[in-house]
Order: sequence, then structure tokens, then C-alpha cells
Amino acid sequence: MLKNNGKKTAVSVASAACLCVVLLLVAAQHHRVQVEDAPLDDVGTRSLRSLDGAAQDRQSPAPGKGFSAYFTKLTRGRRDVEKPPQTSASTDASPAEDLGANDVFIAVKTTKKFHQSRLNLLLDTWISRNTQQTYIFTDGEDEELKKKIGSHAINTNCSAAHSRQALSCKMAVEYDKFIESGKKWFCHVDDDNYVNVRTLVKHLSQYPHTQDVYIGKPSLDRPIEATERLGDNKMRPVNFWFATGGAGFCVSRGLALKMSPWASGGHFMNTAEKIRLPDDCTIGYIIESVLGVPLTRSNLFHSHLENLQQVSRSEIHKQITLSYGMFENKRNIINMKGAFPVEADPSRFKSVHCLLYPDTPWCPPQVAF
Repeated sequence: MLKNNGKKTAVSVASAACLCVVLLLVAAQHHRVQVEDAPLDDVGTRSLRSLDGAAQDRQSPAPGKGFSAYFTKLTRGRRDVEKPPQTSASTDASPAEDLGANDVFIAVKTTKKFHQSRLNLLLDTWISRNTQQTYIFTDGEDEELKKKIGSHAINTNCSAAHSRQALSCKMAVEYDKFIESGKKWFCHVDDDNYVNVRTLVKHLSQYPHTQDVYIGKPSLDRPIEATERLGDNKMRPVNFWFATGGAGFCVSRGLALKMSPWASGGHFMNTAEKIRLPDDCTIGYIIESVLGVPLTRSNLFHSHLENLQQVSRSEIHKQITLSYGMFENKRNIINMKGAFPVEADPSRFKSVHCLLYPDTPWCPPQVAF
């Protein structure tokens, strides 16, 4: 009797064990199929759970709402990671990628009548050390200019007028030439800007060029308001921030490629006409209003529209661009004692250049600033 009961018990235990094994195998297979069939984004989202840390593990979500709240939190976290910073990164931060001067496309916008008075100064100073990455966009042929920089002197065949149409025409050519170059960053400056390329490259290295990055300085204290023409006599108001071209701005290649439907192959001119604003405003419109990418502000860019005397000599090496001009019939220039007196160096660009590159042949030797 006991023997028969023992046999029955052993059979029951064995059957239960087999059933458990079968159930475990089915569950494992089901889980594997779920993971393999899940979209890559879902798998990546689940992997972000580790970012929540031990604190989340200690807080159990309420029944029914936990799963929804958890994914809401993860979505917000991923957006924060992917969202480009709206304030400029410190130049002392660790670089996001290895970047060299030849990875940057620097477009200088000018006009033929300023080749002597403005452009030659840039060619003698900062461009002289950065000819491989600098391209000059003008509106007339100049054989002397071609002798100095060759094919990097580009005649846009645009009007020499300082109109929004002429400015947008040049910007359209700048954009197309940058895309053709294959370089990682597009930077636009005017012919009254000094560019500290070493600081520029160091600053841009804080951002992956494949991300959506638009860096510069606004000239206004509020978003610009414009009217977008939609066709069929329909219009709508738009407002957006833009980086003034007078201080210079930079756009990552990843973002520039997304601008293509509104900027490439002549589309830039059409886009500019939709809002009837100049070139730098149109860049801001495409990036901020159309693509929804915010401007990353940087106080390291400077235009003649600001008080340049506030830039101290001890901080000059940290700046990306400088400028010069007139304000209320007074010179608006960097206030510094340099290698040259103001009469011989009214823009102060020569003195700035000798401060940054004292080994320049024409800089006075052993000058104490």
C-alpha cells in the first residue's frame, strides 16, 4: 500500500516538474519574440531605464498609472538628451568630437567696392592663417583677389546692392557651396569681422556636427515678428529668433542638410521672399520657425551693433568674432593698447592679430601691450 502510494507521489512530482519546464520554455520563447519584434526605438527606450537610477526603484508607481507615467518620464528624458542646448557650451568643456580647422567652412560675405578697404585687412590678418577653410563670396571679378586665394574667391553674380534680395542671393550661393564641400560646419561672417579660428574650432568641438546646432548672437532683445505668405493671398504672423550675420553664426552639417528643401538650389531666395526679410533673418526663419530648432546663443560673437569697448583686452583671446564701425559719430572699436596706434590701425584688427599671433612677420617685435 505504502509502496503504491510512493510510486503515485513520484509520478505526480515528475509530471509537475515537466509541466513547469514546458511553461518556462514557452515563456522564454514568448519574451524573446517580443524583444526581437519590438521596434529599435522601443528597445532603446527601455534601455534608458538605467538612467533613472536607484531612486526610481525605491518609488513604486501607483497601480494602473505606473506604466504610462514611466514612459512619459522616459520620453521627456530622451527629449532632454536629444535637444540641443540653448545656451553656448563652455570652451573649457570636454570636446564632443575631434574637430580641426579644415572641418569648418567659413564664408565671408563682401562686395567688390570693399575689396580694398575691408577685405585686404582680413587677408593680411586672420585669413592669412586660414586660407584653406575660408571662402570669399563677392559680386564682381577681381584678378588680384584670385591671385591671393585662388578658387576660394567666388563671384556670386548677385547684385552689388545692399538689398535683401542681393543679400539672400549671396547666402544662397554660400549654402550650396558649403553642402558641396562636405565640411562639418558652416560659419558665415561679414567683411568687417575678425575671426579667431582657434577659439571657433574649440567652441564648435563641444557639439556633434551631426546634431541640430545653430549658434550665434541675436541683435534684438526679442524674437523678430514677420508675416509669412502662404499663397492665394493668405498670410500668417510668425516670430522667431535669429543670429545676426553682422556678428557671424554657425550651423552644423546635420542641421544644414535638413534645411535643404527651403535653402538649396535657389529655394533660399523663394523662402526669403515668403517673409521678405534679409538673409540672416531667413536663416533663422528656416531653422527656428520651420524646423523648430532653437538658436544657441553665444556672447563670444560680436558685431558693430554692440558696444565693442566692453570687450576687455584680457578676454580677447576667448572671443570668436570681433568687429568695428561707427556709433553716434564715434569709433566703435576694441579698446586696447596694441602694436599699432589707432591712426595706423583704426579697426584694431592688426593689434588684435599681433596679440594672438605675435610671430606674424609684420608685427613689431617684443611689444608690451
